Amino acid sequence: MTVPVKICGLIEPVTVAAAADAGARYLGFNFFPKSPRYVSPEQAAALMLDVPMGVAKVSLTVNADDATLDEIVNTTTTDMLQLHGSESPQRVAEVRARYGLPVLKAIGIADAADLDQIDIYSDVADQLLIDAKAPKGAVLPGGNGLAFDWELLRSRKYWTKPWLLAGGLTPQNAALALAKTGATQLDVSSGVESAPGVKDADMIRAFINAANAPAAPSLS
Repeated sequence: MTVPVKICGLIEPVTVAAAADAGARYLGFNFFPKSPRYVSPEQAAALMLDVPMGVAKVSLTVNADDATLDEIVNTTTTDMLQLHGSESPQRVAEVRARYGLPVLKAIGIADAADLDQIDIYSDVADQLLIDAKAPKGAVLPGGNGLAFDWELLRSRKYWTKPWLLAGGLTPQNAALALAKTGATQLDVSSGVESAPGVKDADMIRAFINAANAPAAPSLS
C-alpha cells in the first residue's frame, strides 16, 4: 500500500515539480508571514498552476482571519485549508462551512494530556495533522524539526478521521515513524531541506521512497 506523503512549505517551481514527480499526495504552501517558507497568495497561485491532477494543494495558515482566508481562497486554486494555530473547534467548523473546503487541523503533542485534543477536533475537521508541540517562545508553530514521543500514539487503535504524522521526520526515520505510530500518512517540511526554507529535490525523493520501503524496521 502506498503511503500518502505531504511535502510542506514549498516555495520554488523546481521543488514543487520534484515533489509531484516523486509521488507526493499533498503539496503544502505556507501563508504564515514569520516562516522562512512563506509565500504570498500570488506566489502560491503561480506555483499551483503546474500541480498535476490528483495531488492536493494545501494552504497552511496560523490563526488567520476571514479576510486572509478570503484572499487565499479567491487568489489560489487551493484544495484544502490547513489550520496550524490555536484555532478552536468552533473556528475550525466556521472555516469549513464558510469555504466549503476540507480542513486539516494541526494538533501539537508534547505529552499524554495533549491527546485529548484528537477526539475534540475529530468532530469538526476532515483530517488531522499530529505534530510536535512547538517549544515555549518558538516563532513557528510547526516546521521546527522536532519530534514528540511516538510511543504516545502506539496504544491508540481507533481514529475517526484520517491523519498525518509530522514533526522531526527525515528520510532516515520515516519508516520507523510509521512502524512505531501506526500512521498511514506522513507530513514533512524541514526534514527535506538543505537550509531553512530551501527544499532539496533529492531529499524529497529519498523521503517518499523511505516512507514506501517494502519492509518496516524491527521494533525489538
